Amino acid sequence: MSGAELAGTAAGLYARGWLEGTAGNLSVRLSGDSALITASGVSKGRITAADVVEVGIADSRPVREGAPRPSAETTIHTALYRLSPGSHAVVHAHPPYATAIAILSARRGADTVTFTDLEIIKGLGLTDPSKVVVPVFENHAHVPAIADDVTERLTADAPPVMLIGNHGATTWGPTLEIARNRMECLEALCQLTLLVDRTAA
Repeated sequence: MSGAELAGTAAGLYARGWLEGTAGNLSVRLSGDSALITASGVSKGRITAADVVEVGIADSRPVREGAPRPSAETTIHTALYRLSPGSHAVVHAHPPYATAIAILSARRGADTVTFTDLEIIKGLGLTDPSKVVVPVFENHAHVPAIADDVTERLTADAPPVMLIGNHGATTWGPTLEIARNRMECLEALCQLTLLVDRTAA
């Protein structure tokens, strides 16, 4: 996986309005103990291969001196790589419906959101596609605290998707394409849920 491919995927999500301003970040695991991640403070609509940083999975630090500053959420990405050895890509974005569900969950003090009997659950690659319990994590200004919560709460059988209260969504998978597809599926689940709730109100 090259920096150009990572940048191209980021640009596609930006075009959908899911990476507003300089928000959001994407990464891919490399063959060793490092990963490529989008740099901090760069619009994903203008990102290039030069705006991608190699970081160590063990310590979340840039591998090379003088590299651009990696995303503030690097520690979340590296925590997921350590927890899920089969995952080779992580996508963090702010799709509107998933972010709305994350906001509502935070307001209600909920630490999970459950979706049942929706066809699109199949896109998450679960053993049982009839139901998914998505964890919701508290948003901390000190991002490593979110990574610590992820490390503490996520188990080996956790779904490859999560929400961060008042913030956004994160998905991961064996390839960047699958991680991106899972973000699309999570957004669809949240959109359908909000639309049905509004209709029923």
